[in-house]
Amino acid sequence: MSNQNFKMIAKTFYGFENILCDELLKLGAQKIKKGLRSVSFYGDTGFMYKSNLSLRTALKILKPIKEFKFNDLDAYYESIKSIEWEKYMDIDSSFSINSVVFHSKIFNNSKFTSLKAKDAIVDRFRSLFGRRPNVNTLNPEIKIEIHVNKSFCTISLDSSGESLHKRGYRKYNSTAPINEVLAAGIILMSGWDGKSDFFDVMCGTGTILIEAAMIAKNIAPNLNRPSFAFEKWKDWNETLYETIEDSVKSKEIDYKFRIIGFDISNSMVKKAKKNIEISEIEIIEIYKKDFFDSKKYSDVESVLFINPPYNKRIPIDINLFYKKIGDTLKNNYDKTSAWIITANLEAIKSIGLKSSTSIKLFNAQLESRLLSYNIYSGSKKNKN
Repeated sequence: MSNQNFKMIAKTFYGFENILCDELLKLGAQKIKKGLRSVSFYGDTGFMYKSNLSLRTALKILKPIKEFKFNDLDAYYESIKSIEWEKYMDIDSSFSINSVVFHSKIFNNSKFTSLKAKDAIVDRFRSLFGRRPNVNTLNPEIKIEIHVNKSFCTISLDSSGESLHKRGYRKYNSTAPINEVLAAGIILMSGWDGKSDFFDVMCGTGTILIEAAMIAKNIAPNLNRPSFAFEKWKDWNETLYETIEDSVKSKEIDYKFRIIGFDISNSMVKKAKKNIEISEIEIIEIYKKDFFDSKKYSDVESVLFINPPYNKRIPIDINLFYKKIGDTLKNNYDKTSAWIITANLEAIKSIGLKSSTSIKLFNAQLESRLLSYNIYSGSKKNKN
């Protein structure tokens, strides 16, 4: 029933656990507990809907349905077979299984873990009904997540479906676009509260700008998504979902400052404008401009983000490029809190400014740093 609380697990990126805890606390979650790349919490069905719609730094919301210990393959099989799967799906339903395995003496790969679980599920259905549901890896009704750590196993239903970073607004991409959850997370980490101007000076296809605008206006990030996995569940409550969705939409607020993006590439600016149009957020200004030729347009304090190129294959002098970033900030962006995310840990040294914050993150599989620089004229910190 929708008014009964149950445990859920929100998956996230390394380093985002504290930000996700803060989000869950503000949203009204109970019994919040931080894990590694995850946060567990309690809420009811309505809260599960709300967390999928509203959490900016969650990748998935899982609903654990059984936790157990096992010492051999038979015990694993029997524990999964004993779950009342008929409560969650019908014979004509389709399902998929994704497994993650750590430090197991019994399973040396995740595919075999999934295969053995599939056998247990279909054997239960065959023994009860004489027929079995089918596996569908592309578009299943039920997505099952299995997490094995040593001899401990958690079986969960994936309530999200496709990763929650797929907001629904980014139809036009660059070769290496920043992940939407990563973009939202670094903005939240900066402490930006929507009470100043916001710049993204190498904006690419506009992801950081759109995430910032949603934070500024308190727009839930996943209102544009086409669907969630829980919409195919047997207990799907469309009326409850619509009530939650209307409540989430009603929380939108006004934003009184400016959100400005520019990029040197004309094609990137065009793509960003199209993505912004899809997002239906009208407060973002975007221009074709070279950051190195730019100046801050006013004397008000502002926040600035840069996701610069860091790939060594790009035909530029990367160290000189990063030095020019530092020089431009120092000379043209007084009263600015500048944040840079990069995976080029060597080029960072060429910026020539002293960072006040350095946070280890991962951009895709690349170890990265999120660095902040407080640019104020006369500050000893920012002299070479």
